[in-house]
Amino acid sequence: MSLRIYGNRLLKTLPGQETRPTSSRVREAVFNIWQGEIDNCRWLDLCAGSGSMGAEALCRGASLVVGIEQSSRACAIIQQNWQQVANNDQKFQILRGNILQQLKKLSGQKFNRIYFDPPYASGLYEPVLEAIAHYQLLDPDGEIAVEHSPNFTPPEIPNWEICHQKVYGNTAVTFYRTMESENMD
Repeated sequence: MSLRIYGNRLLKTLPGQETRPTSSRVREAVFNIWQGEIDNCRWLDLCAGSGSMGAEALCRGASLVVGIEQSSRACAIIQQNWQQVANNDQKFQILRGNILQQLKKLSGQKFNRIYFDPPYASGLYEPVLEAIAHYQLLDPDGEIAVEHSPNFTPPEIPNWEICHQKVYGNTAVTFYRTMESENMD
């Protein structure tokens, strides 16, 4: 199977239901919201699946894309997809394994944009968002987009605020950012 991203580029996907690629409608909406913020950014793609969001970020000029994915089969597809779209000035890395363990390994790094699209019924939302906050992976001016079911209530994370919430059919995306320092007193 394959899907198309920015610039009419084809990406490979895994057959079957092992991964659920972000729909083109949601991908386009997220990148429209973050328009002008991707060039030279540091992008973190969580539960990366086919790597379509990270590939899109590379196509739009991200300087670094890091993906975390549990499936070794999916990691091989992501590697191929990102090699196909990255240019020589861009770096990318795929980390395979448990998302919470891999986030801990990223401690000390900062990302401008983070996209998190777990299996909807996984129970990963709160622990992963809390780990991102704990390890301070989000750049102070960065944002996180979290894909979820429209009937899911996104968790409240200390010192973060929800800045956008959008629904696209059977998919919703909630955007978080850190609260302004004057609001944290």
